[in-house]
Amino acid sequence: MKKQALRMSAFVFASMGAAAATFVSAEEFPAKTIEVVTHAGNGGGTDVTTRMMMLRARRELGQDMVVVNKRGGGGAAALEYYKTVPADGYTILTFTVGHAAVMAKGQGGMTLEDLRPIARATDDPQILMTKCGTYESAEDFVAQQKEAPITYGVTHLGNIDDVSAFMFTMKGGMQTPKMLPFDGGAELATQLIAGAVDAAVLNLAEASSQIEAGDICPTVVLADERMAKIPDVPTAKELDIPVSFSTVRGFAVHADTPPEVADQIEAALLSSMNHTVFQAFLDSAGLDSSSVAGSDVWGPQVESTVNEMNAALTELGFIEN
Repeated sequence: MKKQALRMSAFVFASMGAAAATFVSAEEFPAKTIEVVTHAGNGGGTDVTTRMMMLRARRELGQDMVVVNKRGGGGAAALEYYKTVPADGYTILTFTVGHAAVMAKGQGGMTLEDLRPIARATDDPQILMTKCGTYESAEDFVAQQKEAPITYGVTHLGNIDDVSAFMFTMKGGMQTPKMLPFDGGAELATQLIAGAVDAAVLNLAEASSQIEAGDICPTVVLADERMAKIPDVPTAKELDIPVSFSTVRGFAVHADTPPEVADQIEAALLSSMNHTVFQAFLDSAGLDSSSVAGSDVWGPQVESTVNEMNAALTELGFIEN
């Protein structure tokens, strides 16, 4: 009888200990290293953005953070990995327009309903750039493409770069362009100057040095408003071409992450990205503080980006009805 009582007491104390541990764990998040999953290799734009966020977020959360690179499939491999990790806040996903395209194509094993967007880091408009002196103006750039197709340089096929160029020419009544892919923005900028392509789809930071040197000219911004760093460059919408595409990067967690944990992560990331360190990084990329936004802005944008990519890829034949 005494042994049974002892066993019962041990069970009760063990149960109480487990419950206490669960309570402490929930109250003291984070209690261990946090992983941030990206689909990019070391040194890429997404990787750098993630690491810049982490510089201050470590302090905000009082815990170490590490990058986990899962390359492959334009973001599909990262999504495949992310769906296997627990929804406890200890693994954050760096979400980009590449993931939006993957989701739009039904790849990666995750849907919008599986994610809770928490904070946006960058909202970097796509820019159609040309070798300086090739075209007299943005209007001339459009007019010449109505007469004959040109070749665009891109860094992805079936993703935002070629979708941007295809939709711009389609909505603008221009000839269907030819697409020539390159390994990265730096190589593409070099080849644009060399004359390998007539135009290139780039972000401002990818060609900043060549723009300053007067070799490359931003010609059309695919955004709703002009960019502060290049105020003289018109938007597609000013040319009566209803196209707007941005390279967006932000962060998300599993949809069923405990709300208090997700809120804590959002607050920490926003605080870190509103710090002067991250703001200086944005400035160096030709962006400003408006890039940083919380879940109230980022959530609807993620949804609209996936839906817009689905519509564009379907219209261009990358997705079959």
